[in-house]
Amino acid sequence: MYIPAVFREERSEVIEAAMAAHPLAALVTMGSSGLDATHLPLLYYPSEGGLGVLRGHMARANPQWRESAPVGEALAIFGGPQHYVSPSWYPSKKEHGKVVPTWNYIAVLARGILTVKDDPTWLLENVSSLTERQEKASESPWRVSDVPSDFIENMLSAIVGLELKITRLEGKWKMSQNRPVADREGVISALESLDSTHARETAKLIKAALRS
Repeated sequence: MYIPAVFREERSEVIEAAMAAHPLAALVTMGSSGLDATHLPLLYYPSEGGLGVLRGHMARANPQWRESAPVGEALAIFGGPQHYVSPSWYPSKKEHGKVVPTWNYIAVLARGILTVKDDPTWLLENVSSLTERQEKASESPWRVSDVPSDFIENMLSAIVGLELKITRLEGKWKMSQNRPVADREGVISALESLDSTHARETAKLIKAALRS
């Protein structure tokens, strides 16, 4: 991923928090039919050796896992808050007019070696962990144990587990760091005035970058 130095994010805690907050990733692999991709939630385990591992699962009917089995290189792409930035938000537009539109966004790319997991115990742990992470904010969280065991067994038989051992982890936080402070403040003000979750979240990230 092309990352100008001003946009590079190397703090592990920031990257980990982004993957936890936006776990739906595009998993890209190369198989006999060429490039393939599937969107699926992935959990990050940073303490499991080196740069850590990502774990998830996909439908057994999805041919992507077969083409990359038993092992193969893969790329997981995580997104996050993002928003269009209008040149009209820059005070410098009135000064010289030499401004153009852009897009602010964050991205995390995890490269590594992908292995397929077909053990029922591993699969149950994965779906349980995914569920617990997403249900923890609920007043009455749903649990895998709420479902009859024979139904869960049938569901587990319809998926395969995936584990990506990360060999390279990169973060790109493009949040107007290349603009003068006044322009950055103009973007923050404009985004905060919009009725959009992505706009508000992007504004928060620009503020954080402005303070760093």
